[in-house]
Amino acid sequence: MNVKINREEIQFNDIEGIRIGQCQDAEAMTGVSVVIFDVENAGGIDISGGGPASRETHLLSPYTDTKSINALVLSGGSVFGLSASDGVLNYLENKKIGYQLGSQVIPLVVQSSIFDLTIGDSNIRPDAKMGYQACVDAENNVIPKSGSFGAGTGATVGKLLGMNRSQKSGIGYIAFKIGEIKIGAMVVVNAVGDILNYRTGEQVAGLVNNNRTRFMRTDEQFYNELPTGANTTLAAIFTNCKFSEAEMNKIAAMARSGLSRSISPVNTMADGDTIYAFSVGNEKADINVVGSLAANILSEAILKAISTSQCPDEIYLKSIIM
Repeated sequence: MNVKINREEIQFNDIEGIRIGQCQDAEAMTGVSVVIFDVENAGGIDISGGGPASRETHLLSPYTDTKSINALVLSGGSVFGLSASDGVLNYLENKKIGYQLGSQVIPLVVQSSIFDLTIGDSNIRPDAKMGYQACVDAENNVIPKSGSFGAGTGATVGKLLGMNRSQKSGIGYIAFKIGEIKIGAMVVVNAVGDILNYRTGEQVAGLVNNNRTRFMRTDEQFYNELPTGANTTLAAIFTNCKFSEAEMNKIAAMARSGLSRSISPVNTMADGDTIYAFSVGNEKADINVVGSLAANILSEAILKAISTSQCPDEIYLKSIIM
């Protein structure tokens, strides 16, 4: 007997226990997206790219002491943008949010950054001020915007043959409810590869020809041009289901299938692809079900990042740094 699964799209802030804030510099084309955790959580991570820019991600390893994370930071700026966490730490310390160690409160913050220094103003990177402001924005607990906002402000795709052959991308948020299970995905799509509709295989963004009139396939050009490490797709999965840290690491790994269905090529040495996964609730569910759903929802979030980040060529070409 076939059982129909009723999947209902919900707002991202319907997932209890997290608040999202964003800050961006539209002219410099870079920004920060912060997730503040209001509840105890268990986190995991899957790093499949060859060049991640990250901070404190080892806190999510099942081999380290298990502690609840206070904030997740995604940003532009490559390694320079990792200073955005300083502002998040200051914010959390001021709010007395963190791990109690003696008389001190130690906020636990993890971060990953994309390389967006070839668009906008490469001399302006996310800093502590921008990270702090993103936390202040999270106080409003509004529905986070997809597109060229936060960490997705300077995101681009299809960069193998240079920025003048690439396209604008951004950040995507999407969440669903299946019965009592809630799962959401946020993703900053900043890939060397092309973006595909995971349902049909059709290319929807990426490498274009010289006069920008049609798509080309990045994977077919790899034989002639080696990629450089100026790319990273960052994602985070959130669920109200109860899992351990080790199980969330497995769910993060399973969610990688969502990248594989939607980005081609992906997980290269020229990418810093990273997926976070967090349990923020107590619903009971099978890990295989949640991991599979996470992969599909991640693919949906990738499509949303593309569809909300369209930019006219004349404006886009003026913004890139050749």
